[in-house]
Amino acid sequence: MKTLFATFILCLFLLSACDKKKDTKPKPSEEPKEEIIEIKTAFGDMYMWLNKKTLKHRANFIKLAGEQFYDSTTFHRCVTNFVIQGGDPLSKDNIPSNDGSGGPGYLIDSEIDTVLYKHDYGAVGTARDNNPEKKSNGSQFYIVTQTGGSHFLDNNYTVIGKIIKGMDVAITINKQPKTSDKPKTNIYMDVNLLYKTQKEITEQYGFSDFGW
Repeated sequence: MKTLFATFILCLFLLSACDKKKDTKPKPSEEPKEEIIEIKTAFGDMYMWLNKKTLKHRANFIKLAGEQFYDSTTFHRCVTNFVIQGGDPLSKDNIPSNDGSGGPGYLIDSEIDTVLYKHDYGAVGTARDNNPEKKSNGSQFYIVTQTGGSHFLDNNYTVIGKIIKGMDVAITINKQPKTSDKPKTNIYMDVNLLYKTQKEITEQYGFSDFGW
């Protein structure tokens, strides 16, 4: 009888040990996610893929978006059939004449490579002044709205991304009434950082060039 009881206890111990062993197995890791930039406007939303080959610009944009830096800035320059430009923190104030002259207080080293990326339709580039190193403004960016692209910009400005959904919104913004390329009514943006799996990105935006 004692032998049977001892055997029973041993079996319970082994089963318990097996259960604990099962519990300690690592759980399958969650599918990796990519950063997507969402640009919300009164005319609709645009979604941008950030160029992975422009490491400094990509990291900077992600940082600023995460800090809500761009929220309530405007698209202060809209050149018909060319670009819409925004991201200047000075566009938040009530002094229209300074729009386009501000930034976060630093420049970003040029990351220009016309072999890898160009100013195609929907490309997103960074504004800059006339500095000889072609360094970018730390926050201002533009979206190419010219059908066929604006390739005379290719060797002069860094392309940091592309609009993968919502170019119709960019075109609508470009068509708004303006005076000297400045919209008569402020066009505000709200920029958010989204995290999506590659499968979600392909399904929702039709984009799959994840090495770009």
